[in-house]
Amino acid sequence: MPGPIVNAAAVVMCSHAGIATPLAPFPRVLVSGSAVVTLATPYAVAGCALTGTGSPPCATGQWVVGATRVLAGGTPVALQTGTSIAMPTGSPMTAVAVQPRASAT
Repeated sequence: MPGPIVNAAAVVMCSHAGIATPLAPFPRVLVSGSAVVTLATPYAVAGCALTGTGSPPCATGQWVVGATRVLAGGTPVALQTGTSIAMPTGSPMTAVAVQPRASAT
């Protein structure tokens, strides 16, 4: 499914409103002036509001399904319409604000 490419400047959140920051975006490919995020890029999640449930809050995350036809360094780029997961909760992350210029399939 086509969608906008996620780059390091995108606003990504866990399902509990924690802010996810890419730890190692791919620096050799830029989209709107920021490095692209690939499926190999880990995220650190800060400020997850999951409390009082007995399970720990979201701490890390990663995109697991991305582009099928666009690669950066041999790895598929992450798409806003792709699938991601935050650990240890298993809930999805959401790219709420991405660059509008470059899309991929």
